[in-house]
Amino acid sequence: MTTEQQFDAALDRCRNLFERKLHDYAPAWRVLRPSSLTDQIFIKAKRIRELQLLGGDSRSAVGEGSLSEFIGIVNYGIIGLIQLELGLTVTPDIDSARALELYDRHAARIRALMLAKNHDYGEAWRDMRVSSYVDLILMKILRTKQIEDLAGQTLVSEGIDANYMDMVNYSIFGIIQLTGGKC
Repeated sequence: MTTEQQFDAALDRCRNLFERKLHDYAPAWRVLRPSSLTDQIFIKAKRIRELQLLGGDSRSAVGEGSLSEFIGIVNYGIIGLIQLELGLTVTPDIDSARALELYDRHAARIRALMLAKNHDYGEAWRDMRVSSYVDLILMKILRTKQIEDLAGQTLVSEGIDANYMDMVNYSIFGIIQLTGGKC
């Protein structure tokens, strides 16, 4: 499979879970602030790293491994982009159909970014370790927290949205690597 096909298969897997959770919970996540989403992504990335340091997914006490955490990072990253676009609310203000429409639009932006970077970097991600994706995600989280603490007032850095997009792309690469490209 090509990178594009593997990427699409991994993203479909994430979207499928997102859609099923929308059925169960509706877009309850609309009440989350972007900083809360950043913390959720942090929890998932930290858990993947802990599992890696402990010797792998077989050491999981809750029966879920790195793959499910990468899927969570993808979905929380896209939710973060939606939240940045729509702004804060105290009650869910969109229905599931609108949430899926927004998910798909942001996923398309993320895919376009991946294709551009993949072209420029010559598929370097294929030679990287999954542990490096996790470390890069953790670094992006720390950058995002700093930008949030600065209320978005950076001097030369990309914004929170760019960091979320990179976290999603690294997570999709992790999904591809963990599933042997069969997503």
